[in-house]
Amino acid sequence: MAIAPISIASATASNWLKEAQESLAVAADPGGLMGALQNSRNANGSIKSFLAGSQKMAAGFALTGLDTLESAGNLKMQKAEEAIKKRTDERLAALLKQSQQPENYTPSQGLDTFIYFADGATLDTVNNIYTMSDGRQIDATTGTEYVDESALIRMANGAYLDTKNNILMMPDGTKIDSITGLVISTTA
Repeated sequence: MAIAPISIASATASNWLKEAQESLAVAADPGGLMGALQNSRNANGSIKSFLAGSQKMAAGFALTGLDTLESAGNLKMQKAEEAIKKRTDERLAALLKQSQQPENYTPSQGLDTFIYFADGATLDTVNNIYTMSDGRQIDATTGTEYVDESALIRMANGAYLDTKNNILMMPDGTKIDSITGLVISTTA
């Protein structure tokens, strides 16, 4: 009599011997409900052996339930993290969109370089110089008389000569007309 060849329908055909041994071991010791029923029949019918087998089976079910619960908890945590990340990204995108200037935004022009007043006075907003209609100039930020630094000749004793207006300013505050030599004012 000839033996028919065994067809191995396994993804691990090269390791068929190991699979065959494992199948025999599983068949000899079935698990689950069928295994519990079979064990109760073979163990001389004692209630003690049935309860022991049932206890092992209950522990296996509990372990399976625990694994399922743990997996469900991990899945919930993963989905919660994804939802938080999505919400954070949406809020960040909304804030960035708000902080951007609109496309049709026209920046303010600022002040004109010169402002002309009705009495003939002008205000130079670049250099902060207020020029009165009589020609006197005042520093718009400090309120003091403006003196053009490029027209000054400074002397060692602290006096300076304003070559534009021909006025010699002495260290004690006395103003002298440099052409006539007359004292214009004394601020002491």
